[in-house]
Amino acid sequence: MGADDGPHPEDGEGPSRQVTLDAFSIAPTAVTNAQFENFVRDTRYTTVAEQTGTSFVFEMLLPAGVSKTSPALQAPWWCEIAGACWHLPEGPRGEAIKTRADHPVVHIALLDALAYCDWAGVKLPSEAQWEYGARGGLHAQPFPWGAALEPDGRPRSNVWQGTFPHSNTAQDGFVGTTPARCYAPNGFGLYAMTGNVWEWTADRFTALHSPRPQINPRGPLNGNRAVAKGGSYLCHASYCQRYRTSSRQALDLFTTAGNLGFRVAR
Repeated sequence: MGADDGPHPEDGEGPSRQVTLDAFSIAPTAVTNAQFENFVRDTRYTTVAEQTGTSFVFEMLLPAGVSKTSPALQAPWWCEIAGACWHLPEGPRGEAIKTRADHPVVHIALLDALAYCDWAGVKLPSEAQWEYGARGGLHAQPFPWGAALEPDGRPRSNVWQGTFPHSNTAQDGFVGTTPARCYAPNGFGLYAMTGNVWEWTADRFTALHSPRPQINPRGPLNGNRAVAKGGSYLCHASYCQRYRTSSRQALDLFTTAGNLGFRVAR
């Protein structure tokens, strides 16, 4: 687990360490819009983004006529858009999800993911379980398929192509999310374990890890940040190289954005 050559030291990927896990199962894809819609219809659940009234949308995905307002200070390509939520990913003037039923649901806070898990009788994977699944049976490889991001010159996952953040060539045919099963699965039959959308895990964040062998490791008992894994359609070598199997990010528990979703486990 982890890596000693992580490009973002603050993320705490290292040290590389031996981990043993009890048997578990993990969903082949992130939870899709169609799956989350079934949950909402059954429970009438209201997400964090719907309650707060805003969420963050990537500037290149803003609908025509919507101005770039309220940019995030640390990442000005993110715009806080009133009404953006899971069923209106780009806000009220954008396209509804009916054409994206098989895409991962986004604008999901940790609380939303946990509510879905309670309803479905599943749980969020621990960070260790998620990473074990992402590696697909390969040892110490940065990607679910091996050592290179594009070993044959063709996209293997939905990450940024072009010059971030102003030019996306959309070589893979998508600027935003792709269908959850858009690319070939890894050796465990899991899709999009890197790229497309960030995925919540059950662990609180810490950058301090014991180098000793561990069994079923878990994050701290408390903390206001949780670990998200996998990177998203915005990852690019010039800015965010968090599209690796060992990549991780600390997010506030109430974070919502157009590239943040989850997958479930047992």
